[in-house]
Amino acid sequence: MHQPARVTVAILWLAMIAACAGSTNLVALRGRAEPVDLDRFMGPWHVIAYIPIHLPPLFSEKDAYNGVETYRLDSDGSIATTYKFRRGGFDGPEKRFTPRAQVVNGPVNSEWKMKFFWYLPAGDFLILDVDPAYETTIIGVPDRKFVWVMARSPSITDDAYRSLVARTAGFGYDVQKLSRVPQSW
Repeated sequence: MHQPARVTVAILWLAMIAACAGSTNLVALRGRAEPVDLDRFMGPWHVIAYIPIHLPPLFSEKDAYNGVETYRLDSDGSIATTYKFRRGGFDGPEKRFTPRAQVVNGPVNSEWKMKFFWYLPAGDFLILDVDPAYETTIIGVPDRKFVWVMARSPSITDDAYRSLVARTAGFGYDVQKLSRVPQSW
C-alpha cells in the first residue's frame, strides 16, 4: 500500500473507533424481572416527572399539569388506561387519552403493548421499577425516548424524588431531559 493510502485507512479506522466510543449502544430495555401484581398496580398514579411524548397533532403531553394515569384491569385481561392532565396550567383545558394495554409477558406482567389509536401500531411500555408498597413506579419504553416517574400521591419528598431519578438514570435514561409535572390538588 502506498503511504497516502495507509494514512487514509488509518484515519478511517480512527474515525470509526471514535464514533463507536462516542455512541451509547445501550441494549433495548426489558420490563422488570420480578412479577408485578396487577391488582395492586391498578388505580391512579400521579405523574411526578417525565420525558414527555410530543407527537403533534396526534398526542402531546407537553406542558402537563396535574397529570394522572389510571389503570383498570378488565375481565378480558386488557388494561383500560385513562391519562388526564391540564395543558399549560392548573386551570388549563383538560386533556384525556384512553389507550388500552395488553400484558405481553405474563405472569411477570411488566411488559405491555399500549394502543393509543386504532390506526397506529401498539407501543411497548415497560414497568421498570415499582417499590414494594406499590407507592412509586417508573414506566419507560425500550429505546429510552420516554419515561414517567409516578407516585400514588401528588407529591413526594425530595429524597424520594432524588432516589427515583437515580434509578431512572440507572436504566440509561438521560435524566437531564426529565421535567417535573406540577401537581396541585
